[in-house]
Amino acid sequence: MREGLQQLEMAEEQMQQLRSKATELLLREEWEEAVLAYCQFINLCQDQISKTQQHPDPDHLPKLHRSLCLALSNRAEARSRLREFAQALKDCDQALKIGSTHFKTLLCKGKILLNLNRYSMALDCFKAALLDPQASGNAESLNGYLEKCKKLEFLSRTGAFDLSDWVVNGYRGKPPELAEYIGAVQIRKSGISGRGLFATKNIDAGTLVLVTKAIATERGILPSEDSGENAQLVMWKNFIDRVAGSITKCPRSCNLMNTLSTGEDEDGLEVPDISLFRPEAEENSHSNEKPDMARILSILDVNSLVEDAVSAKVLGKNSGYYGVGLWLLASFINHSCSPNARRLHVGDYVMVHTSRDVKAGEEITLPIMMLFRRSTSARKCQRHGASSVIVRGASLRRKSVQSKR
Repeated sequence: MREGLQQLEMAEEQMQQLRSKATELLLREEWEEAVLAYCQFINLCQDQISKTQQHPDPDHLPKLHRSLCLALSNRAEARSRLREFAQALKDCDQALKIGSTHFKTLLCKGKILLNLNRYSMALDCFKAALLDPQASGNAESLNGYLEKCKKLEFLSRTGAFDLSDWVVNGYRGKPPELAEYIGAVQIRKSGISGRGLFATKNIDAGTLVLVTKAIATERGILPSEDSGENAQLVMWKNFIDRVAGSITKCPRSCNLMNTLSTGEDEDGLEVPDISLFRPEAEENSHSNEKPDMARILSILDVNSLVEDAVSAKVLGKNSGYYGVGLWLLASFINHSCSPNARRLHVGDYVMVHTSRDVKAGEEITLPIMMLFRRSTSARKCQRHGASSVIVRGASLRRKSVQSKR
């Protein structure tokens, strides 16, 4: 009996040391180390919960559960800072099983869901957190999140975006806050190439079709033509790393990226339901196999878009600006010599508007920007296992070339 009590005391002392270490790392914003420390603490805490019948103190089990709940919440916070949102959400759900009204966990989960553009689910978390007594001390911050969620949920549902102030201001300052939005469109087999985006009803010229956020981007001001080739190559490698990191940390992005074309067997590809791309879509846990690097490069080769900078195209500034990104839903839009839509890049989002009246059943198409050309940078990219899509001033996919024929 005495030996058992001594072991329990040693375990409690070890837990206290781990808790102090993890808390210090969290406060110092050393996120990776904090996650590791909390993993150790959580494992030890769960082990102690399984042995709690040996403890003489009847309040010991509730204390362990409270400690475990807080540790899971703190690990979720650290993981969210590392943009490991899927793992962070699992931690939040585990913590909420212990304490369904735990304020810190509800706040953390709400912020994660907001980052993932799941506005209504985030709103539910913030509303639940508002009922906790701790909310009174964080009322201003919490109300700010509530208002932000309401606004973004409304924009995502209606597409009623207002860029007028930003445009009148000469595109200066912070871009307006956007939300993901899908209008009256669906994905279908295309007569141009593979699959395409089609109008489900008559759409007037100038109507917003969709707003979608990139899963990864890379931007910079390129130097002169000679040294610009190497700078482009570096940017492209960084972009590939960002994409790979994004799909590793977010299973949903991985699932959706797997629906994109690699440029092979276009006619044999499945047509995904557009509801999969809506922010509130449920996670699909059965198809989150990460593509290998060869497949990632093929997908990027076919689907990456070169970003049009407002400062360069509209204001005539930063003429050496270069940006490339992967916008998942926009990747289904084919290019045409007679396009009926235009795109505008705002921050990490791309907005697609119709440029003329579009009839129900008509395919949405974007303009072909310029013919694909293999540059020195492209050949270098291929030698390093990268893709040749990264061409200065071009945004052309294989199916864009096909659409011109």
